[in-house]
Amino acid sequence: MEKKVGIYVHIPFCKNKCAYCNFYSIPEAKGGYKLIDSYYKAVIKHIGEYAAQLDGYLIDTVYFGGGTPSYIGASRLIGILDALKNNGHILLESEITAEVNPGSISKDDLARLRKAGFNRLSIGVQSSDDTTLDTIGRIHTFEDAEETFNDARQAGFDNLSVDIIFGLPSQDRETWAQTVQQVAGLKAEHISCYSLKIEEGTELFMFKDSPFLPSDDVQADMYLYAVEMLDRFGYKQYEISNFARRGFESKHNMKYWLGEEYIGFGPGAHSYVGQCRYSFTEDVSEYAEQVEMGKKILEHDEQMSDFENAGEYLMLRLRTTHGISEEEYYSIYRLKMDFVLELLHKYEENGWAMYKDGRWRFTPMGFLLSNVLIGEMLEAQTKQRTQISKPWQTESAGEETQLTLFDKRPVAAGLFGGRRLIGRNEFS
Repeated sequence: MEKKVGIYVHIPFCKNKCAYCNFYSIPEAKGGYKLIDSYYKAVIKHIGEYAAQLDGYLIDTVYFGGGTPSYIGASRLIGILDALKNNGHILLESEITAEVNPGSISKDDLARLRKAGFNRLSIGVQSSDDTTLDTIGRIHTFEDAEETFNDARQAGFDNLSVDIIFGLPSQDRETWAQTVQQVAGLKAEHISCYSLKIEEGTELFMFKDSPFLPSDDVQADMYLYAVEMLDRFGYKQYEISNFARRGFESKHNMKYWLGEEYIGFGPGAHSYVGQCRYSFTEDVSEYAEQVEMGKKILEHDEQMSDFENAGEYLMLRLRTTHGISEEEYYSIYRLKMDFVLELLHKYEENGWAMYKDGRWRFTPMGFLLSNVLIGEMLEAQTKQRTQISKPWQTESAGEETQLTLFDKRPVAAGLFGGRRLIGRNEFS
């Protein structure tokens, strides 16, 4: 049976660098536009070099992130997607997402993306308050966001996601409530609700510990308000920061949280394949030059041990409302979680966790404390490991330690290009 993989393409360019952004990207003012063509040629070549590796997979998600992918134009985005179609096996029903910013793409280009196979957009709205948008360096208004949203609908997109942020400078409960309600009123299929992170090296770092930022208590109120209000609007929380109408959860992001495989292309892109994590150089000029010359672009690689993967199971799946299962944990890693369960029972008493249908998950209050709680659980897991032998290395564990429980495969699947999957690497 064919394995499935997600593809991430990093587009490290944008019109303007947002004041809170810590992702690798080059704004127009720093010459980003001049590097687009060399980047484009390099990423196309890079994908071609991966043809043999991609041949062993079915691609069921593709995600173009940035930066602002729409900044490089629809033609280049379509060209990269075509390269993936030509060198890999993209399922017809694959989720293909592009991030766009309001005002950064025309209605005609949206229609071109939709025709080429893009079927999901993630629109960076961030706030419905224009003053707040200006403060954080956004170059659009909420009216621009509404226009882009409506243009996407007219272009045929029926799977739209909207990003919003709480905890912004001078933001209060009232302006946040307005943002939640107005964005919910757009009737997108998916809403991502992020807490502001003050990162060193960003313009907003000057606000660190500033009274202009909402207090921790106010931010907690903002988060809990969003959880409750979005539920009323029909958006079910499925991850700490993500809410969706039934059936519209982000398939690509779920790969990260469920520990599934994904391959990244572009400067700074990360991958997880065959229990190995690796990333490429975070410099677009170096990336383009090294790819063109056939030289090494790998910046970091790490072979994950079974125990490390077990830790990521706890850390990542507890980000989701699906949570974790003692039986599932043991079946995958052949490890017990007695010490972790002791903590979960204590968290349950405090209203931070709940047990239902054989699975443990955090409550909204638990999600607010998740960094601390998960840290305690990882410490408990390590403590338990030091007191027992290593059953994942015994003969009884065998290959089962490498299996996942999210490995359902189609008997036959349609691919771009008109091919039908019959068996492993057999096409007609």
